[in-house]
Amino acid sequence: MLRPEPLTKARFAPFGDVVEIEGAEPLVINQGFARRFDDLAGIDVAAEGGSAKVSLFKAKPRPLPITINMMERHPLGSQLFFPLQNRPWLVVVCSDPDQQESFRVFSATGSQGVNYLRNTWHFPLLVFDAESRFIVVDRIGPGLNLEERNMPEPLTIVR
Repeated sequence: MLRPEPLTKARFAPFGDVVEIEGAEPLVINQGFARRFDDLAGIDVAAEGGSAKVSLFKAKPRPLPITINMMERHPLGSQLFFPLQNRPWLVVVCSDPDQQESFRVFSATGSQGVNYLRNTWHFPLLVFDAESRFIVVDRIGPGLNLEERNMPEPLTIVR
């Protein structure tokens, strides 16, 4: 069984970037009516002629208890998810899908996104509320950028 831990930049660093404005220094723009927060994530999509694409995802909750029975990764680019509403969501990653002890589950706030490093094993989007929306930045272009692996033994997330 997996128990979520709070998502922090330090804890998530081996898997990618936590995308949040907490602790970032803003640049004041638009005659002082806006603040811009730069360099929140390293977008890595140029391998084999790729480029960045921006998408909107609508995700719905999975049945409880949540079973982790597969993992995926993207060998040619990073993948960024950022929620468009203030609702908690889960992030599941591992260094090796065949080693249960390498799995981590993070509880993200509705003001935190993640940017998975290239080749980071992760489970698809996990939300608690129906029609949770995310902006997603990932790679488009030639080459195979999705690898999926079914797990020999499924894991369960407990809250």
